[in-house]
Amino acid sequence: MKNLIIVESPTKARTIENFLGKDYTVIASKGHIRDLPKSSFGIKVEDKKFIPEYRVSRDHSKIVKEIKDLAKKSDQVYIATDEDREGEAIGYHIATAIGEDPNTIPRIVFHEITKKAIDHSLQNPRNIDLDSVNAQQARRLLDRIVGYRLSPLIASKIQKGLSAGRVQSSALKLVVDREREIKAFKPVEYWSIDALFEKTIESILVEFDGQKIEKMTIGNEEDASNIKNRLQSESFKVSKIEKKQRKTSANPPFMTSTLQQTASSAIGFSPRKTMMVAQTLYEGVKTDKGVMGVITYMRTDSLNIAQEAIDAAREKIKTFGDKYLPAKPKYYKSKSKGAQEAHEAIRPTNLEFTPQIAKEYLKPDELKLYTLIYNRFLASQMSDAIFESQSIIFESKSGKFKATGRKLVFDGFYRVLGSSDKDKLLPDLKEGQDVDLSSLEANQHFTEPPSRYSEASLIKKLESLEIGRPSTYAPTISLLTSRNYIEIEKKQLIPTEIAFKVIELLEEHFSNIVDASFTSAMEEKLDEIAEGNEDWQKVLWDFYDPFIKEVENGKKNIKSQKVAIPTGESCPKCGSELLKRKGRYGEFIACSGFPKCKYTQNIGGDDKGGAAKTPQNIVEGVKCPECQSDIVQRKSRRGTFYGCSSYPKCRFISTYEPTNKKCPECDYIMASRTLRKKPIYECIKCKHRVDA
Repeated sequence: MKNLIIVESPTKARTIENFLGKDYTVIASKGHIRDLPKSSFGIKVEDKKFIPEYRVSRDHSKIVKEIKDLAKKSDQVYIATDEDREGEAIGYHIATAIGEDPNTIPRIVFHEITKKAIDHSLQNPRNIDLDSVNAQQARRLLDRIVGYRLSPLIASKIQKGLSAGRVQSSALKLVVDREREIKAFKPVEYWSIDALFEKTIESILVEFDGQKIEKMTIGNEEDASNIKNRLQSESFKVSKIEKKQRKTSANPPFMTSTLQQTASSAIGFSPRKTMMVAQTLYEGVKTDKGVMGVITYMRTDSLNIAQEAIDAAREKIKTFGDKYLPAKPKYYKSKSKGAQEAHEAIRPTNLEFTPQIAKEYLKPDELKLYTLIYNRFLASQMSDAIFESQSIIFESKSGKFKATGRKLVFDGFYRVLGSSDKDKLLPDLKEGQDVDLSSLEANQHFTEPPSRYSEASLIKKLESLEIGRPSTYAPTISLLTSRNYIEIEKKQLIPTEIAFKVIELLEEHFSNIVDASFTSAMEEKLDEIAEGNEDWQKVLWDFYDPFIKEVENGKKNIKSQKVAIPTGESCPKCGSELLKRKGRYGEFIACSGFPKCKYTQNIGGDDKGGAAKTPQNIVEGVKCPECQSDIVQRKSRRGTFYGCSSYPKCRFISTYEPTNKKCPECDYIMASRTLRKKPIYECIKCKHRVDA
């Protein structure tokens, strides 16, 4: 008997074929074989119904013919695409393209690519889930409607090459809103009173004259000095010693969002890289058991774990000693409303394939990610760690200081994860004991603005607001970067000037598109379609009808905000007209053919041939001491610096802002800086200093 199994990926095909005998042929569709056309809208709208005009792309015509030929020669054809909505839709389109009935063709699913999982799936086939197909189809058409109807409008009103998207624009608004918060932030001064007792015990003032001292209680230097002066002359004793034990539980195993976040912070992987490496680990790598997938499916929002995997973990944990094994297994549940709980969390497929063994078979990046997944899963089934927290209150006539410490009593799951927290142990003292006040300081602080999003923290925020789904997080950030809406510097997401303009337009005229609650509600409706509780055509029409009216209204009433000025010159790369534009660092020259052509140059002719990164913020009234050109503020990976605008002809540079003040010693220009919180001038050449 001849059997044909159709999957998406060639690597996955090779791994599965490795487990099966000569009666099976496994072929890869290489992703979607049918999709909406790239060059046109591709959706007919008639009587509140949407008819997608799917096409087999040229890239896939050859593979479709090959699959058709193999299907004709086979006694049984199986669809074995990934078990998510995207995989379900790919399976549906494969069946349709090769002339099979999507309602009856056997569909096999598995969370891991191992022999046991493949054999089990072949014994338990099901039909393609058409509700999931419709949910994916609704998402695809929604994104096409927004992209094809809203993007041209934005491009015509602001700048050629711009785009908008349902999830993309909601994510961009989060980044822009955070930048607005940072720009509007005004630091607030506050002071702390810090003491050192017995030369080693660091502590902070927590009460003065019966008043509780919190972070913002002491607001100025005068109050801080008065408190310090009174306490300085007083004697102290130990008034209270407390020791408490507390338990710390391990985190649950990874799902897509938490894997991306942890990989970013722990090993420096971007979300896109994390998913690429995870795909390889899932689809198949060489192991001591042969070629197999070493982790379960990596696009999941579920925290479920198969019982056999939990049992295997508990057996493994026993080898560390009984105290590391909880009396009962630990079960976790996702907080996401739309989580597909039939799926599993991300875990290793074989716990005997330890990171130590994997080192011989995996590439360095694969090993880093596999180790994260392996240790996180094993730790999730281990006993809690136990810490002893310690606190000492030092008291005088007027005030109370508190010192805190802690030590690890039982490492629990840290046996696998390792503990980066060093114990901070307090010395053995007795209540009532007199203590020596070694030093006392009043320290000035200022409140900090909110930090910019990183890729990891943006994903966490998108997840908490239920914007998008596991498969959309990494592509969304990649899209925002490729469209030049955001720049990534030192892992921080910084919106460009054009991002502000786009969001301002959308907020005023298309508020739903950037409204997190609206986007989240739409995700819930897509979930309802997948559950068979909503009609996908109705969901689409309810969005489409008011949206198209807003687009038509926008074409007439939105004023042009174009900031590009024609220069009359041609692009040296593609021949299109060059335009003067405004960017984050000021004006620059760019090709009108953007985004196809990304040629740019700085004002003044500094040809970059790519995206302009060098800021041209001129320092007013200050000339380069070497050649008398303008001094400009620039940015690099190491931070802000000042340099000559004639670079590379002139290589003058300063890490502090130059001024027009001349050095009394050598007549060179001086820079403005702060030394020990005091403003001074320092000569850039001889380093002579004077008070500002």
